[in-house]
Amino acid sequence: MSQPDLSTVRERFLCDHELIGDVRESISLSWRRSKALDIAVERYELPFVREPDLDSPLVEAARPIMRRLADGLADDPISVILTSDDGVVLSRATATNTLTNDLDQVNLAPGFSYSEEYVGTNGIGTTLETRKPTLVVGAEHYRQSLVNLACAGVPIFNPVTGTLAGALDLTGWVEQGGGLMMTLAMSAAKQIEDRLVELSGVNHAALLNAYLASCRRHPGRMILAIGDDIVMTNELMRRSIDSIDQAALLEHAADSLRGASRSLPGASQSIVEVMPSGRTMRLSRLEGNHLDHPMALFSVHVVDDGSAGVSAPALESGALPGLAGRSSSWRLACAELRRSLQSGEWVAAAGENGSGRCAALKAAAEQRRSGYVRTFGPMDLQGEAGLSELEAELDRDGFSVIVREIDALTPATLEALSVLLSDHIDDGWVGVTVSNNSVDTTIDAMILPLFARTVTIPALRFRIEDLAEIVPLMLRQLTRSDDLHLSAAAMRQLSKYGWPGNVGQLRRVLTSLVQRQRSGVVEVEGLPAVCRTFGRHTLSQIEALERDAIVRVLTENDFNKKAAADALGISRATIYRKIKQFGIVT
Repeated sequence: MSQPDLSTVRERFLCDHELIGDVRESISLSWRRSKALDIAVERYELPFVREPDLDSPLVEAARPIMRRLADGLADDPISVILTSDDGVVLSRATATNTLTNDLDQVNLAPGFSYSEEYVGTNGIGTTLETRKPTLVVGAEHYRQSLVNLACAGVPIFNPVTGTLAGALDLTGWVEQGGGLMMTLAMSAAKQIEDRLVELSGVNHAALLNAYLASCRRHPGRMILAIGDDIVMTNELMRRSIDSIDQAALLEHAADSLRGASRSLPGASQSIVEVMPSGRTMRLSRLEGNHLDHPMALFSVHVVDDGSAGVSAPALESGALPGLAGRSSSWRLACAELRRSLQSGEWVAAAGENGSGRCAALKAAAEQRRSGYVRTFGPMDLQGEAGLSELEAELDRDGFSVIVREIDALTPATLEALSVLLSDHIDDGWVGVTVSNNSVDTTIDAMILPLFARTVTIPALRFRIEDLAEIVPLMLRQLTRSDDLHLSAAAMRQLSKYGWPGNVGQLRRVLTSLVQRQRSGVVEVEGLPAVCRTFGRHTLSQIEALERDAIVRVLTENDFNKKAAADALGISRATIYRKIKQFGIVT
C-alpha cells in the first residue's frame, strides 16, 4: 500500500475506528491498543519519567556497539537509541545534528518514555509490548508528530536470566525505513546480548551453561538455578508451582547458599521444607556442575501435596497458646513442639534470631507441663554465679528450663552447661534455642546430642501470610486494647517487606508505631520508614539514617521526587538511585 493510501486508512481509523484498507496486523493491533489507552493523536508534551541509569549493565554492554553503529551510519540521518524495559530512553547516538534536534522536539530523548502507554504505536513501545522486532514507518505511527519518521525496534533479552532488558531502536526519516534498518538493528541487539553475557562474568556464564545442560539432561525435572543476582527456573517448575511457593523455594535456596538454612555441604545433600501452600518439597543440589559459591543448581521434587497424609493432623492443631499464625510451616513447627513436650523429649528450637524460637518453646512447655518455666540467656550464665543459679534450678523436681541462644555462649560455658545437663537428663525438661547456621563444633558434639529432637522455627518471610494474625495480636498486647488497627493498604505494605529481623523486628516496628499513635487506623504513610522499603538485608546505621531522611522528605513533598531532591540538595538521578537502592515505595 502506498504512503498516501496508508495515511487515509490511518485518518479513517482515528476518526471512525474503522479499518478500510490493508494494514499489517502488528500495526492494526497496536492502533487498537493505543485508542483504548486514549493516547493523544496530536502533539502534546511527554512527561519526563526519570534520569537514566547510565551505570547499568545494559548501558555498559550497549555503549561501544551503539557508538560503532552510529559511526558506520555517519552519512545517514539515523539515530541509534537504547531504552529500558519500560520504554525509557537511556542513551542515544546520532551523527546528524538536524535529526537530533527533531528527535528532541518529539521528546525521543533520554529520560522520556516511548512505551505505547505514552506514545501509542511506535518502534520502541510496540516492540516492548509484543516482545518482537517491529518496523513502524511513517503513517503507521499513531501520533501525528511521528509520521515523518521510520523506526526499527528490536527487543534485548538478558541471555543469563531470560528477562526482557530493554530495546534497541534505529530511527530516521521516513525515506530510510525498510529491511536494511531492521537488519542492522537486529544484528546490533544480538551483539549487545552477547556482551551482557560477557559482562556478567565467567561464573554467570557457567551457571547459564549448567542450567541449560541440566534442562536438556532432565526434561522431566523441575530445575532452579540461583546466583548472586540471577534466578532461572524451567517451564515445568513455573507451571507446576504457584508464585508464593516459588518465592519460598527461592528463599530456602538462597539461605542454603548463605549458610543461613540447613547447610548443603555435599553435592548430594537436600533439604525438605513445607511451603506456604502446605505442600512439602525437597530441594536437592545437583551434582557435577562445578559451580563456585555463591551459585548452585537445584532439582525440586514435591514430596507431599499437602492434601492428606502425615502433615494433616499437624496442620489442624493451630498455633500454640498466646502465639498467632495459620501458615502450614508455622503450624507444623507448633505441632512438632507439642508432640515433643507431650512425650517429655528435650527439644532444640533452631532458626534465625527473632523468629520466635524461645516464645514457641515457652508456649509449648506451659501448655504441656505444670509449673513455672525458667528462662536463661547468655548474660544470665556469665561467670560462676550464673551457672550456680542454673544448677539450683535443675535441682528442683520436675524443672522446666529454657536456655536461649546457646551459640552465643563461650566454649567454657558450653562445656559447663553440658556437664550440668548430663547430670539431670531424667529429672525434668530442657529446651534450647540455637541458630540454624551455627558451626560451633562444641554445640554439635556436647550439647545437641542431649536433645531428642530439633524443631526448625520458620523465618517470618517464609510465613508472611501470618502477619494478618500476628499484627493485631501484637497491637492488642502493646496497647492493651482493640483501639488501634492497620488499614488494608498498610498490611499489604508490611507483607512486601522482607523482615530480616523476623518477629522480633516486627514487634519493635509496632512498638515505635504505638508510641506515635494509640488508636484509630494506621495508613501506609503512618508506618515507620523501614516498612516503606522492599529491602531484605540489614542496613548499616548510616544507610538507615539516609533512607529515613529520604522517606521523610518524600512524604513532606507529596512524593514529588524533584522537590524532594531539591530539599535534600541532591540531583534527581541520585534520588532515583537511592529510591531503587533502598526499595522505597513511592
